[in-house]
Amino acid sequence: MSILLAGLLDRWLREPPSKLHPVVWIGALLRALEERGWRNSAFAGAIAWTTGALLVTGFAVLVWFLVLHQKTVWQIPFIALLLWPSFSLQMLLESVAEVEAALESDLEHARKLLSQLVSRDTAGLDTGEIRMAALETLSENLADSLVAPLFYFNVLGLPGAWLYRYTNTADATWGYRTARYTLWGWAAARADDLLGWLPARLTACVLTPFSLNKVGREAKLTHSPNAGWPMAALALRLNVRLEKKGCYVLNPSGRLPNGEDVKNGLKLVRKAGWMSLLFLAMISWLLWGV
Repeated sequence: MSILLAGLLDRWLREPPSKLHPVVWIGALLRALEERGWRNSAFAGAIAWTTGALLVTGFAVLVWFLVLHQKTVWQIPFIALLLWPSFSLQMLLESVAEVEAALESDLEHARKLLSQLVSRDTAGLDTGEIRMAALETLSENLADSLVAPLFYFNVLGLPGAWLYRYTNTADATWGYRTARYTLWGWAAARADDLLGWLPARLTACVLTPFSLNKVGREAKLTHSPNAGWPMAALALRLNVRLEKKGCYVLNPSGRLPNGEDVKNGLKLVRKAGWMSLLFLAMISWLLWGV
């Protein structure tokens, strides 16, 4: 029941201290690889991404097999401790709730808080646009920050969870389609698209009772092959419109989200997150015995 114990650590402790957080170490590794990149090309970026993936996954493989062969009472707690930083649910819920709370008194502060969660420029966003962006990141990160790493833990154990977390972090660091990273971040972005394909659709299934055909039609309106699925599922479930100006409009017949919609979205994502966590915990017990 290592996933369940890791989920409780996430609920009670949120995140490890920054100095001890493996994702912070991965960020430092990515910066070091970028600094040593000899040119801004897709090939160089692919070599850098592969080097980092081998280092992170290789270390996780070593630890994983050492732990699996230690049949002691500490096996499951130790695996849970190593798995815990690879995903995040509680911090996601609290961060979005803070944005909504700030909207009640300080629009500028709400924009600042939102800017820490999304890649778009939040300056000038009005209340409705802030709520739409908050709901989008809430649903998208349910897939990226919880379902995907735990899904890959079931498939490949700790190496799978940490390969996904490395890939998603590399995409966030290198994969944005800016002039600087169009070539260098190509491999990171494509790897994230590949690994995120199935978890995004599984997350959509958990979020909404609507048919996947209906969700899929909305999801195709976004540029991402994956992000649109959980976002469309949440938009349909709450019957709200989610829009990024100049890019897409999901569920255009839905209403502009209000504060109650954000609160309902938080409740829904919390419930969906724990349902996913409990289900995947049972699968890991059957597959790995941990």
